[in-house]
Amino acid sequence: MKLELSAKDLAFRDTVRAFLAAELTPELRAAGQRMTSVFCDKTHSLAWQQILHAKGWAAPTWPVEYGGPGWSEIQRHVFFAECARTGAPGLAPMGLRMVAPAIMMFGSPEQKARYLPRILSGEDYWCQGYSEPGAGSDLASLRMRAEADGDDYILNGSKIWTTHAHLATHMFCLVRTSSEGKPQAGITFLLIEMDRPGIRVEPIVTLAGEHEVNQVFFDEVRTPQADRLGEENQGWTVAKRLLEFERGGGYAAGLDAGLERLRTNAAQTTGDDDACLLDDPHHRRRLAEAEIAALAIDITERRALGVLASGANPGPTSSILKTQGSEALQRLDELAIDGLGAYAAIHQPQAREAGSNQPYVGPEHGLTTMARYLNNRAASIYGGSNEIQRDIIAKLVLGL
Repeated sequence: MKLELSAKDLAFRDTVRAFLAAELTPELRAAGQRMTSVFCDKTHSLAWQQILHAKGWAAPTWPVEYGGPGWSEIQRHVFFAECARTGAPGLAPMGLRMVAPAIMMFGSPEQKARYLPRILSGEDYWCQGYSEPGAGSDLASLRMRAEADGDDYILNGSKIWTTHAHLATHMFCLVRTSSEGKPQAGITFLLIEMDRPGIRVEPIVTLAGEHEVNQVFFDEVRTPQADRLGEENQGWTVAKRLLEFERGGGYAAGLDAGLERLRTNAAQTTGDDDACLLDDPHHRRRLAEAEIAALAIDITERRALGVLASGANPGPTSSILKTQGSEALQRLDELAIDGLGAYAAIHQPQAREAGSNQPYVGPEHGLTTMARYLNNRAASIYGGSNEIQRDIIAKLVLGL
């Protein structure tokens, strides 16, 4: 496996760096640095998406025929790494990186023509209706019903932990259309407009004090059967394909950027004896262990790039990357908390909002540390808990 960038790829990296230097405004950079989860606030995320869309770079993984830039897997890797390095705000992944590939694979020509351009431009903003009370990692046990009635389905039930449902225009959703046979066999995949009568969104405030997730209730909600993706009772096939994109890849660049921040902050942090935290051998050892883990993830992601470049899907590699990437991310959060000491416990949410001029206590980099730590505790749960991912690895990789 060749790890060094070619001259062509190095030239592409320089092009990306020049673009980011010119277009990534201080406001957008600050918004990226103040992110406490994989989701940036909608205002800044869409502002950055519009800039990228004007350049033709909003969807690096999309085929050219749907509006993608036609990059190689290595170029995509370089682009994401440079965005992470410069602190660019993240784009909402539900539309661009999750439901869009599913629409490309399973959608009708009419669905592709209707949805893909609006996802690309940011005009439609999506949320994911998968988890329910009692049906999270055991997603096949979901109970939300969809009853056929003429050309419509009538929906009753609820979804939970629905990120940005209060901001979304659309939801891609799994519903139960049959109770016969295996649980997976009676699930259907729907594309739902969030302004339909009977949909109610209730906030769930997280431990970090943030309103990012919600519970969504459906009471006799009508939605057209024409907005079904794939065949009725075949939604599990669509969902599995989509989850491969949610779980796999994309960790190494963020981990490298996080490690660099930790080193910089540790070099600037002194204790009561005026000793630099970076000089503490225990802290240096933990940083080195985190760097080794990040390097292993980077190598695995590059192996996955080779698979993708051949036209194959991520398969169980996505489960490996999901477990190792999310746990490495949590280790970095723990290091950041330890490095802040008593300042980590100070709750000052107004000061950490992008563009805020609110006075704050402690170092500026500490404003998001505890919120990011609390938010990322869920990283080993969402997308299928890491325990479930290890079961997948044991079965498909180890043959157990």
